[in-house]
Amino acid sequence: MTIRVEKDSMGEMPVPADALYGASTQRAVLNFPVSGHPVPFPIIHAYGIIKGVAAQVHHRLGLLAKEKADLIEQAAQEVAEGKLDAHFVLDIYQTGSGTSTNMNVNEVIANRACQLAGKPIGAKDPVHPNDDVNMGQSSNDTFPTALHIAAAREMNERLLPSLRGLQASLAQKGEAFWDVLKIGRTHLMDATPVRLGQEFKGYARQVELGGERVQRAIQALAEIPLGGTAVGTGLNRHPDFPALAIAEISRRIGLPFSQARDPFESQAARDALVEVSGLLKTLATSLFKMANDLRWLSSGPQCAIGEIILPATQPGSSIMPGKVNPVMSESLMQVCARVFGNDATVTWCAAQGNFELNVMMPALGAAVLESIALLSRATALLNERCVQGIEANKARCRDFIERSLALVTGLNAKIGYDRAAVIAKESARTGVPVRQICQQQLQALGLTQKELDEALDPARMCGPDASLLGASS
Repeated sequence: MTIRVEKDSMGEMPVPADALYGASTQRAVLNFPVSGHPVPFPIIHAYGIIKGVAAQVHHRLGLLAKEKADLIEQAAQEVAEGKLDAHFVLDIYQTGSGTSTNMNVNEVIANRACQLAGKPIGAKDPVHPNDDVNMGQSSNDTFPTALHIAAAREMNERLLPSLRGLQASLAQKGEAFWDVLKIGRTHLMDATPVRLGQEFKGYARQVELGGERVQRAIQALAEIPLGGTAVGTGLNRHPDFPALAIAEISRRIGLPFSQARDPFESQAARDALVEVSGLLKTLATSLFKMANDLRWLSSGPQCAIGEIILPATQPGSSIMPGKVNPVMSESLMQVCARVFGNDATVTWCAAQGNFELNVMMPALGAAVLESIALLSRATALLNERCVQGIEANKARCRDFIERSLALVTGLNAKIGYDRAAVIAKESARTGVPVRQICQQQLQALGLTQKELDEALDPARMCGPDASLLGASS
């Protein structure tokens, strides 16, 4: 490998000749060969936005020459667009402040700016990584700012659209399945009838509420600590820099960020990301329940519930021909399990703030962003490869209703709980359906045929009984 020799405050360091990063980054490459998992690119892309905006604001404030500002802006834009991703090589498990990543960004932008100016990589002229690219900034305020921007963008641009698509499909199934009557279940046991459409509308509402929680998560990230520099005091930055830079970041991204009311809180604590992770965990809990329900409702299909038919996506067994499994539900359920684990990681990392700085930010940010990415993709796939193709097994649904002991509940208002319980027990003992037993005992029950049919009508049981309104009077 061809190398060049770079120099930083610690001395000389060999660096790959074609790498846009420099000595500081290479030291971190050697120090942290931990996992092979790089810092998530949404953080890097957010950094590109921050550095480009900072350069233009510093030019407006008279602190940076236009030539330098324009070169930094052009190079930073390439970072923001992912064009230079190959030069961001650092492991997640690095210095806890993210200083190594901040320097990786500073060096790549500075060296790319030098290239654009026709100078060799490593020249530090006309653009210096610390003096120019990092002007008025610190890793301690830019890294958490990049975390907030990255997480907010990923939720807004990826997770919310996936959830809206899934919600729409579930709501459409709710309409399509409205006339399909089936048995309800509580405690995994037969309960009174419901509409299959009611169940799916319930799932749609769960996902809708999940989307509202994601919106709240985005709002929780609105305050960013840019401008606090090393410890929150704002040392070495222009008084007007934070307000101008954050306003421009908001304009470019299309999300309403604001300067932190208290820079010491916003740099010392990562509470907002804990809140975000908690909301993502809530969403994952909801999605797990729904995915698991779909798995159970389709189970069998001959020897279990089998009330719905999921699309067949792949063979389900290497030994049992014709077996098809609910693989899309299982995929999402595993994603949710990962999100639960990531939430524990975020909580523990955020608790490790000491005095003016949290020292576990890269791992914390990676966990949040992984949760967002996994939920975004898995919900989209569940929608496309499962929910949109679900069919109702109407015959199965009708058969279960007629066989269920819970059908007798419709007689409570006519013959009382105790007499209805006797019929249910007889049905359980003999295997004769409730309706047939009632038909045989129609006269003894004091019912007309019409009253029996009304009482045992599954559709009537799927909502409040209007015939009982005002009965107590």
